[in-house]
Amino acid sequence: MKWRLRLMMLFQYAIWGAWYVTVGTWLGQTLHFSGTEIGAIAGTTAIGAMISPLFAGLLADRWFDTRGVLAALHVLGAALLGFAAQQHAFGVLYATLLVYSLCYMPTLALTTSLAMRHIDDPREEFGAIRVFGSIGWIVVGLVVGAASIEATASPLYLAAGLSLAMAGYCLTLPATPPLAGNKRFELRQALPLEALHLLRGRSMAVFALASFLICIPLQFYYAFTNLFLNEVGVVNAAGKMTGGQMSEILCMLLIPWFFRRLGVKYMLAVGMLAWVVRYVLFAFGAPGELMWMLWFGIILHGICFDFFFVVGQIYIDREAPPALRAATQGLITFITYGLGMFVGSWLSGLAVDAYAATDAQGLVAHQWRPIWLTAAGFAAAVLVLFLLLFKDRERAADPELSHLNLATREKTP
Repeated sequence: MKWRLRLMMLFQYAIWGAWYVTVGTWLGQTLHFSGTEIGAIAGTTAIGAMISPLFAGLLADRWFDTRGVLAALHVLGAALLGFAAQQHAFGVLYATLLVYSLCYMPTLALTTSLAMRHIDDPREEFGAIRVFGSIGWIVVGLVVGAASIEATASPLYLAAGLSLAMAGYCLTLPATPPLAGNKRFELRQALPLEALHLLRGRSMAVFALASFLICIPLQFYYAFTNLFLNEVGVVNAAGKMTGGQMSEILCMLLIPWFFRRLGVKYMLAVGMLAWVVRYVLFAFGAPGELMWMLWFGIILHGICFDFFFVVGQIYIDREAPPALRAATQGLITFITYGLGMFVGSWLSGLAVDAYAATDAQGLVAHQWRPIWLTAAGFAAAVLVLFLLLFKDRERAADPELSHLNLATREKTP
């Protein structure tokens, strides 16, 4: 059973990694979209993350077997990806990928809930299953990079094919019928509104604000790094970017060791500092003698993501009352992967357009140094704000530190 669930996770995240990493390069270099348009399309997944909690659990928890919901969403997603790959106008392409994101983003939570239903001890066993999602992202990134198809629509077709394969595979998984079919539905079950009162506490409010703000410069990386690397002449950029996911896996293993020594506040701060350092490295790195700076910036992804977002989930799990933990995690997910990423997509696009110029051949080139320094400056401001305002409750002896619960972690690009 565990290996069947691992294969499910591998398919689930390979689909996302197949097209999302390189779509900006296709849009910018081949379709000649503006930075604002590229950012808007990258932000479709953020809209999906905000809206999908309203209906994702509702379908599987009350009316349909989770397998059937997953299969239907992935079949529809495959059709939408195939259609998107044939579009060249911004309006149609944006609308198509927005609808696709509304189909795909719910499947992240549904695959997690399905896996949890079919293992004995989610706390101990889920991490080893979920890591195969990162492996799927790495494998597909290496394939796309080796095939040199980053500036084409082929990654969308690849993702469509993987979606069809995933749909068929989901139907082979064990039955996962709804558990709440006879219970009356209440809106508060879909919206994490009950967790809002936790934000009255200063530390939780500062954490939520910092989480929202740090996701704004974060979207510079997700939306434009592949375009940047291709534009400056890095070979096999998509393959090299998988180094970020490789470091992510390593950093997951190191979190308990650092947690015991640094605590919540300074681990979160190190995560934000890593974003500042990454963008400075991108600003001054280049192929050739300075390629090490680009490599280091990519590999920092493990610290950037795990030390802030995963440790943040641990912090929420520690601070929220047991009855509100799921709702609070949902609220922070809405604030970060939803609102923060959406605002970041818009602002990063504006920044990229501000430093774009058209040459004599009509090709668009960007001044990447000020773009990355803008992102670094924003991240640095968030870091300073966090260090000044956040105060963590010190715990001299916390039994949770010996077996940190990383099982609830959700993946981003």
